[in-house]
Amino acid sequence: MNQRDTMLSSAKKFLEFVNASPSPMHAVQECKTRLLKAGFQELRERDKWSLSQKSKYFVTRNQSTIIAFAVGGKYVGGNGFSIVGAHTDSPCPRVKVKSAREKFGYVQVGVETYGGGNWGSWFDRDLKLAGRVIVSTENGAKIEQRLVHIDRPILRIPHLAIHLQREMNDRFSINKELHMVPILATQAEYQLNKTAVVKKAGSSSCQSKHHPVLTQLLSKELSVDPDFIVDLDLYLADHQPSVIGGAFDELIFSPRLDNLSSTYPALQALIDSCSDEESLANEPNIRMICLYDNEEVGSSSAQGAGSSITEYIMRRISNSAENPTAFEESVPKSFMISADAAHAIHPNYFDKHEENLRPSLHGGPVIKINNNQKYATTVVTAAVIREAARIAGISTQDVMVRNDSPCGSTIGPILSAKLGLRTCDLGAAMLSMHSCREMCGASAISQCEKLFLSFFKNFPQIEAKMNLD
Repeated sequence: MNQRDTMLSSAKKFLEFVNASPSPMHAVQECKTRLLKAGFQELRERDKWSLSQKSKYFVTRNQSTIIAFAVGGKYVGGNGFSIVGAHTDSPCPRVKVKSAREKFGYVQVGVETYGGGNWGSWFDRDLKLAGRVIVSTENGAKIEQRLVHIDRPILRIPHLAIHLQREMNDRFSINKELHMVPILATQAEYQLNKTAVVKKAGSSSCQSKHHPVLTQLLSKELSVDPDFIVDLDLYLADHQPSVIGGAFDELIFSPRLDNLSSTYPALQALIDSCSDEESLANEPNIRMICLYDNEEVGSSSAQGAGSSITEYIMRRISNSAENPTAFEESVPKSFMISADAAHAIHPNYFDKHEENLRPSLHGGPVIKINNNQKYATTVVTAAVIREAARIAGISTQDVMVRNDSPCGSTIGPILSAKLGLRTCDLGAAMLSMHSCREMCGASAISQCEKLFLSFFKNFPQIEAKMNLD
């Protein structure tokens, strides 16, 4: 298989992952499916763990965060961790806890905007619903979480016609509370079909919070009576699938590239690194991926990068009765790649980019640097990544924001400060970040996979020869 075929193969497999991951819970479920197939064992935080060398494990929290790791064949407590971190969430509208709306003949769904989205891009899109539903058994003996994915266009947030807002092309603004209320159905059609969706006596409290049209859709999708729907956690998503685009099939057009374009390569690189039995047998470190929820809203949650989950798991892996300070010994030997999307040069807004730092869509993973600590990269950590990229035979790019421009941030500074980990922020270059649909180079996925794979296989040797304490 030539280089282009390899690139397109990686891109197409990535699109399958994105299309199956309309919510963070679905992304984690897709990760679990692939990890189990690759021989990883599932652990639970509440159980006692018994780990062994050359074995592979994963643990989840809140169904939306997953940490997977492989124990090197030469690992002993106090050795380092080779970590790639990313996030599973993306900006989107989420269904409110009480969402029922009826107005002027329309059945609507109240939503809350999650994260810093480009909300104008959500207008006039065919939208679907996905997430999880809490379901009770008929006798109430058991309550469980069920994933749901209504994979058809059932919602739409329509623009106001330009005839009623002549200045739209010159100055467009929205009130997120008033204007971003999607239409689910018409009341006339609801009345005609009311026998199929009418509330029953003794309906659950959930039915009183959400319109019967919505609860009936969910009950049909889950094959449960609406009365047994206890609560729901639903995300709106673009119904249009991810695709390969561009005149030469060189682009990806897709929702949730920020940050599934990092999540998927991290997952695949860990799996591929462990399929090389000799490499894992000679590995002195723990190879780990940490895929967190809630990065888009600051990471301050029980399942976010700002929680203690990373430290707890690293401690459980490291410490023993024989060496109770193994975790503390491991931290200065460890390294994290904070993988998150980067801004490519925009041909129509090139003046928004620092003139000497303009990443391209095909130029390789972008090392993100900010001396005000919005990113955790240092000259030392960047050198480690450049060496891993050299070994992999791929290029890297650099980016810094202009002095007169704001700078976003990532999980990198959070975990670097919280754990004292050496960290490098990097990611695939893209356009339309935080829009309903984004775009990146089709080569970005294979480039990130190769870099992460090189990092997992070579970090201990890179560190030994660079002597960068």
